[in-house]
Amino acid sequence: MKLGAFSISLSVKDIVKSKSFYEKLGFDAFGGDPNQKWLIMKNESCVIGLFEGMFENNILTFNPGWNQDAENLDSFTDIRDLQHQLKEQGMKMSSEADETSTGPASFTIEDPDGNTILVDQHR
Repeated sequence: MKLGAFSISLSVKDIVKSKSFYEKLGFDAFGGDPNQKWLIMKNESCVIGLFEGMFENNILTFNPGWNQDAENLDSFTDIRDLQHQLKEQGMKMSSEADETSTGPASFTIEDPDGNTILVDQHR
């Protein structure tokens, strides 16, 4: 199963302090807007999202249709197909993509320890 680009979405208390911290680790701003309280940072193929006040816990994030540079892939498995495959395996969805839709959509699941996994297709 190919889930697309991977990143971790971190719930941070202060976007400016967090940006500064991760810059010291070699991460550079890649997208987002600190004025809107979110920022995407990258160090080689490692991608993190910093989100102030948007959600409680950290989230594992996958983006079907993108590579690690957020560039569109020519071929990828649509999120609705991924969701269908997981449901067939007995996976319980926390939130679901509308299977009658096309284009951008998302779903969430939780691992056995309660960690949220977001699968978020942007195109």
